[in-house]
Amino acid sequence: MPIPIYHRLVEDVKVALKNGEKKRVGALRLMVADLKKIEIDERQEVDDARAIQALDKMMKQRRDSHSQFFEAQRHDLAEQEAYEMEIISEYLPEPLSVQEMEKIVSEAIKQSAAASPKDMGAVMAIIQKQSEGGLNMKEVAALVKSKLS
Repeated sequence: MPIPIYHRLVEDVKVALKNGEKKRVGALRLMVADLKKIEIDERQEVDDARAIQALDKMMKQRRDSHSQFFEAQRHDLAEQEAYEMEIISEYLPEPLSVQEMEKIVSEAIKQSAAASPKDMGAVMAIIQKQSEGGLNMKEVAALVKSKLS
């Protein structure tokens, strides 16, 4: 049975501390702190599905920050965000291929009986409910839009 993401993160912090990897320790601690906050706020242990959801959100925030820092010529901060994205991605499921994504979108369109771009919200809701990370929702939205047009 695989080790839960939260416990893996805690163990990896210890390993990184022992190895003297300060930058990695910082990134891992941010992730652990975020999951710990969720645990406290929701008053229940963070399972893998919830951890993936939180890490996915962190990844999205890092992508946004990275592009903003890059545009503002703050390459030092952009580099830090890129490093954190790299660390976060180690704990997220592998992104799906285009074919797998198309299959999920087609199935969701059939399920929702969507016929036009007006039905995009229903399709996206189904996909969001079924997916546990591994999906870039911007790409999915573009794919749904193209299939419904």
